[in-house]
Amino acid sequence: MFSAPIPGQSLTSEPKNSPWENPPEIDNPEDALLFHIKRLNTPEKTKATLNFLELGIDVVTLVEGLLRAAVSEGRHSIDVSLIIAPIIHELITGNAKAAGIEFDEGLDDPNEVNQEEIDYAIQNKKSQKILDEFDNTGKVNLSSMDEMSETVEETPETLEEESMQKEKPMGLMSRRTV
Repeated sequence: MFSAPIPGQSLTSEPKNSPWENPPEIDNPEDALLFHIKRLNTPEKTKATLNFLELGIDVVTLVEGLLRAAVSEGRHSIDVSLIIAPIIHELITGNAKAAGIEFDEGLDDPNEVNQEEIDYAIQNKKSQKILDEFDNTGKVNLSSMDEMSETVEETPETLEEESMQKEKPMGLMSRRTV
């Protein structure tokens, strides 16, 4: 706790002390890719990445971690990381498929449909139509909401009567009405 840096301490240290503040060791994406392939194809690293996948870490998070570590070590820049990330992703997924490991890629499937969100959007649209109709005509017609009309116990007439009763304004700035 007491070993944490004090605010502004980074401004007093010598510039370019950290590896990421200096020019990267590798500036070519092809060379950076070969560097990562050599590292990931060692038995220790392959076993470690497969163990992470078995623990439930998705491939996207794993790739981002590997590339972020290389950037923080000064191996290559963030731009190079963005260029080589898909290839590293494919390398890791290929190793996992070859090992027969079930894993999560961490990519959002654009074809996957969330039915709850669709149902909510439909009900929200129907509710908005009813509110607009009530604002325009002062009447409520719940026939457009098939599912909700069964659950609503109040009739449109009782809703209209309730809306006619005005609440008394309350608060410091409200006026008294008779």
